[in-house]
Amino acid sequence: MTYKEEFIEFMVESGVLTFGDFTTKSGRKTPFFINTGNYDTGEQMGKLGYYYAKALNDTLGKEFDCLFGPAYKGIPLCVTASISLAQDFDHNCTFCFNRKEAKDHGEGGNIVGHKLQDGENVVIIEDVTTAGTSIRESVPLLKATADVNIKALVVSVDRQERGTTEKSALAQIQEDFGIQPVPIVTLDEIVDYLYNKELNGKVLIDDEMLSRINAYREEYGCK
Repeated sequence: MTYKEEFIEFMVESGVLTFGDFTTKSGRKTPFFINTGNYDTGEQMGKLGYYYAKALNDTLGKEFDCLFGPAYKGIPLCVTASISLAQDFDHNCTFCFNRKEAKDHGEGGNIVGHKLQDGENVVIIEDVTTAGTSIRESVPLLKATADVNIKALVVSVDRQERGTTEKSALAQIQEDFGIQPVPIVTLDEIVDYLYNKELNGKVLIDDEMLSRINAYREEYGCK
């Protein structure tokens, strides 16, 4: 089993990847939902950090200096990924994250953790990007802190649906900012792996669910 297949099963077993009737933050009615807020144990977070670190290591090697996690969900993600990078891939990179409101006492500012330096290569760690709003807020925040190079955006799942244009949110971010998208898995990979596969005694994507997913992608999928 590949680490991507392991990750898909891990999401299902953790109650993070579910199928049914949901409404996304953007108001889209969707037959599948990914909620990384459902990870709630130390064991789960340790495994999650490994999958992020594995995807990063396979794609970029050690060609980055710091992980940045946008508040709030990005905060534990950048911490656990940095731990796995150090322990499993011999890459002791730094990490930082932002506050929602700037601190007005002590040293001030709204970046916690590593103090970014000009020329450093930064990777943004996110859960799922649908419209790219968080990234569009993070880029100017990071650039205002130091003249850093934002090398990549790592997400758990590429939903492969339109953001603000006909392109996927990740493709649009790459075009607008030159940031390389690094999804651990894509929706295509999830569907290919789970279609008619029994997992814990249940088939999550049968013909009916596949039809619903395809209908959703027909309406919202990227071109």
